[in-house]
Amino acid sequence: MGHRILIAEDEPKLRSILCDFFISRGDTPVPAADGMEALELAQAQEFDGVLLDIMMPRLDGLSVCRALRKNSDVPIIFLTALSDEDDKLLGYELGADDYVTKPFTMTVLYAKLKALIRRSRGDVMTEDRLTAGELSVRLSSRQVEVAGREVELTPKEYSLLVCLMRNRNTVLSREQLLVKCWGYDYEGEARAVDTHIKRLREKLGDAAQMIRTVVKAGYKLEV
Repeated sequence: MGHRILIAEDEPKLRSILCDFFISRGDTPVPAADGMEALELAQAQEFDGVLLDIMMPRLDGLSVCRALRKNSDVPIIFLTALSDEDDKLLGYELGADDYVTKPFTMTVLYAKLKALIRRSRGDVMTEDRLTAGELSVRLSSRQVEVAGREVELTPKEYSLLVCLMRNRNTVLSREQLLVKCWGYDYEGEARAVDTHIKRLREKLGDAAQMIRTVVKAGYKLEV
């Protein structure tokens, strides 16, 4: 299941690009063309994350952040062309979780927001353990359990599982998985991912249903 993301950006083209990108990742973006509209939407609806441009008409992003933090701890990332340290410090003091300076890379912005959402929900219970449904991975010992039953995985299967769990509900392409699990210098076929995913599913039993194939896109661990 995707997340509901409030996207407050007064530049129409960038706002449209952001919305299209999040839709392509299975999320539900809600656009706002100015700060006042963003604040009204945030006060009327529940959002999993908020992207706020700082320089907006009617009400700037800093003022929106200040108002939201009175009764909400929703993850907030500022989108800004400002690089002055004082502006960033003020944003953090008002409760922003992170800054992304324009121009930015969509995938980096997406990864930052998703990481903030996961942390805000407490999905990663401890630094040493990842959990998702009946799946549990202890990183220090590389121990994998399904409903309390220990499962033996090969190094590549383990790496794929950890990567998917750390990016839960996020579609990862075969190329992304190759880079994360095989390394930048891997010269084999991307379809190697399919083979290892198949074997991983066979070993996970009922928990394998969480690993979803997204046609023409890749894979995701859906929780």
